[in-house]
Amino acid sequence: MKDTSILTGNGIRTGAQYISGLQDDREIWTMGKRIKDVTVEPGMSRGVSSLAGFLDKQHDKKYQDKVTYVDEDGIRCPLSFKTPKSKQDILDRGKSYYEWATWSHGMFGRTPDYKNASLMSFSAARSFLDKGTVGSADFSTNMLNFYNYARTNDQILTHTLINPSVSHKQAAAGIYNDTVALHVVKETDAGIVVSGARLLATLGPFADEIEVFPSTVLKADPANIPFAFAFAIPIATPGLKLICRDTYDSGKSHFDAPLSSRFEEMDSVVIFDNVLVPWERIFMYGQPELCNKAFAETNAIVHMAHQVACGKLAKAEFLTGILCAIAKATGRDKDLAMKGMISEIMMMTETVRALLYQAEHEAHEDQYGNFVPSRRPLDTQRNLFPKYYPRMVEMLQLMGSSSLMATPSEADFENAISADVDKYFHVANLEAKDRVALYRLAHDVCVSGFGSRQTLYERFFFGPPHLMHAAYFDLYDRDRVIDRVDNFLKQA
Repeated sequence: MKDTSILTGNGIRTGAQYISGLQDDREIWTMGKRIKDVTVEPGMSRGVSSLAGFLDKQHDKKYQDKVTYVDEDGIRCPLSFKTPKSKQDILDRGKSYYEWATWSHGMFGRTPDYKNASLMSFSAARSFLDKGTVGSADFSTNMLNFYNYARTNDQILTHTLINPSVSHKQAAAGIYNDTVALHVVKETDAGIVVSGARLLATLGPFADEIEVFPSTVLKADPANIPFAFAFAIPIATPGLKLICRDTYDSGKSHFDAPLSSRFEEMDSVVIFDNVLVPWERIFMYGQPELCNKAFAETNAIVHMAHQVACGKLAKAEFLTGILCAIAKATGRDKDLAMKGMISEIMMMTETVRALLYQAEHEAHEDQYGNFVPSRRPLDTQRNLFPKYYPRMVEMLQLMGSSSLMATPSEADFENAISADVDKYFHVANLEAKDRVALYRLAHDVCVSGFGSRQTLYERFFFGPPHLMHAAYFDLYDRDRVIDRVDNFLKQA
């Protein structure tokens, strides 16, 4: 594979340039067939088009200064790649993340700025990678080179973190089976050869590169050395294949399926069949204990959580808006019980906003001389939202009830029954077509396959809830609050 990691690009791409870059030899499988070109494949192409549209917005003067920056070499790059050196930089990053999220109302969960934040973090803290340098390999330089390549070429990244498990008990103990889990087969002068599977690469078919970063639950055992690594390679690398789930974009119009027709981001299991990873694309290797610490020690987890919090705020606001719109349309916005139901969701939304505000305004300098948001409010948000979102969806189902099923298609407004549809499907404050459009949107959020996937996605975004809660407990400053209790009990 040709080493592209040191090639400086021209900065932000257009949507057309992005689409052209996807037309390569990548091996994508779905629904029993290999996809020749994801940019024209039904069920995938409109997700690609949405991403292309997002990239075009980077060139729009209305948004450009919010979501991009000009580096010291005069190259305009996505702002999410900029290393924050002040609290203002953190605030600017938050505005950029939020702007990106509003373009899909949080429904395109894996926008490129998510992985950009991760890559920026690892590059900014690359001295951590020197602790794991093997032989003549220079992992920190590899990371810097790849970061600059991705940044100046506006690459869209996906990633995989999780090894598939044959035995849940073994996986919980941090032990993996090399018949399925991605592992190193051998070393060569050119690099390492890896085989096995990883999951779950959201956005995989639409990405330029894949980051294969450390699983963070590896037992510190010599037996796990073959599973300990971090690297990045192009999606079109020989031997790499992506096996995708069924698409949720059924080809319906934007009226009939307003979200799934636009924001299908696709999930895939990644198979590596004796894939050669060049040494210059490797960032960590052979040290399980170091891999376990990588996301925390580089503050990548904090910067990623910052991007996520901005997206969740946009998503919470959107669902709050749908609930309020339905209440207004049906004249139920004066009903005390309805106000109580919706206010519960409003409070959730404002809690997310408050935690994000706290995280940004308590930003501080880290051990690498860079600025990072406060972690605790972000950890709080990412433990609360997996509970909030299903409740928001439930509330939409309760409000919509059978009306979510009374949703004729766009075509029914143009055929022989259009007069009946116009007559019988209006509500107090909306004509029939506007009412149907609103309820079809609600249906796509809380009833459709697309909507169900969104709920599942939010439940497990950062991992199983019980593990997330346990990690929160472990990180909490318990001694401080225990001391207050002890001091009170010692008072005369």
